[in-house]
Amino acid sequence: MVTDPYGRPVKSLRISVTQRCNLRCFYCHLEGEKPQTNPVEMAPQEIERIVEVAASFGVESVKLTGGEPLLRKDIREIVKRISGVPGIVEVSMTTNGTFLEGSAVQLREAGLARVNVSLDTLRPETYRMITGFNLLDAVVSGIKEAVDAGLSPVKVNMVLMKGINDDQVWEMVDFARRNGLILQLIELESFHGRLEEVYLRRHLDLSGIEEELERRAVRVVVREVHHRRKYILPEGVEVEVVKPMHNTEFCRYCNRLRVTSDGKLKPCLFRDDNLVDILGPMRRGASEADLRELFLEAVRKRKPYFT
Repeated sequence: MVTDPYGRPVKSLRISVTQRCNLRCFYCHLEGEKPQTNPVEMAPQEIERIVEVAASFGVESVKLTGGEPLLRKDIREIVKRISGVPGIVEVSMTTNGTFLEGSAVQLREAGLARVNVSLDTLRPETYRMITGFNLLDAVVSGIKEAVDAGLSPVKVNMVLMKGINDDQVWEMVDFARRNGLILQLIELESFHGRLEEVYLRRHLDLSGIEEELERRAVRVVVREVHHRRKYILPEGVEVEVVKPMHNTEFCRYCNRLRVTSDGKLKPCLFRDDNLVDILGPMRRGASEADLRELFLEAVRKRKPYFT
């Protein structure tokens, strides 16, 4: 296991496989990437090779994201290649869920273990306002198919926004209860130069919601990996609260290295001035030793953003 200069082990890789998306969520931060006019995408074998390098340093889990990863026609090949890399014990995915129906079973067969589905509301009018499309029914159907396919756990990511969906938490809790899901309530994030206006208008302090969750919970668990709290509500519903903004705990226990959709190692979600290109050298014939050194360079550049 490799550790960064602050003693944090790097155990997981979060790989953006595309910037393309079929929705237009107004708060989307593109995984901290800058929008590209003609985006480059990595081939399945290139993604596999990066994962092999990471696995050689003890990385055990990989999460695929986007954009919308299910827009990749070769996404099942990507999942299959990664899940077959020695040392990788779990492959997961974050998706908007619009293409899950009809693909969840094949993804499970390819080696996908679990899935996070971004869903901020169960109200059609609010869903269209956030995403720009009337695809709520497709997402709900996809979530149910993912559960039936054996992807476990299926988590729903709900970004909470003031004046938009902050009155819908308990609707989503009930939805999670009825469908055997884990609900993640996520704090709205801000990025310099992008989304600052959205953040200022819509950011919600989640403290009040956490207090109510604690009041209702039959048990509270502090997760070992991220040291964030999981609230176990009556009937077994699990709710996690994710608060990355100005959160020193979030940074202190971060064990993730990111890979951008155009093949750059990204040490921190909130920074884009310390990227390490690995795809370019790979395409120019870099040796395994060269790629391993690039990975270590990215690890050395890891620094807590909030201290």
